[in-house]
Amino acid sequence: MVFVVLFSTLSFTISKHYCGDKLVDTAIFQEAKTCGMEKLQVLTNSKCSVTKKSCCSDEHLVIKGQEEMKLSSFDKLSLEQQLFFTTFCYTYFSLFNAIEQKENNFKDYSPPLIVRDIHLLDEVYLI
Repeated sequence: MVFVVLFSTLSFTISKHYCGDKLVDTAIFQEAKTCGMEKLQVLTNSKCSVTKKSCCSDEHLVIKGQEEMKLSSFDKLSLEQQLFFTTFCYTYFSLFNAIEQKENNFKDYSPPLIVRDIHLLDEVYLI
């Protein structure tokens, strides 16, 4: 549940750098690396100067998360919902409790020896 709340409220930016029509770099949470050709080229002469437009372009995609969250308290739930929630939590957390193992008090004693075969005495045969 924490992950759902975290990712639904998270906002981030995807930055892309294109050189002409080719995608050069993509970055999340930071600026994309450039190809180095994005600077304006200025050709100067003694009488005139010409600026050449760059072939590079940047694209920024902003994905906004949820701004407002609806908070509800336990008191606003109905009695049946409160009962269900508490029993669910109790049984869920009870699953992870360690089960106590019973001690075997008779492990040091051997079983009695069989003097006669009881199946033959009672004439009980397994078919």
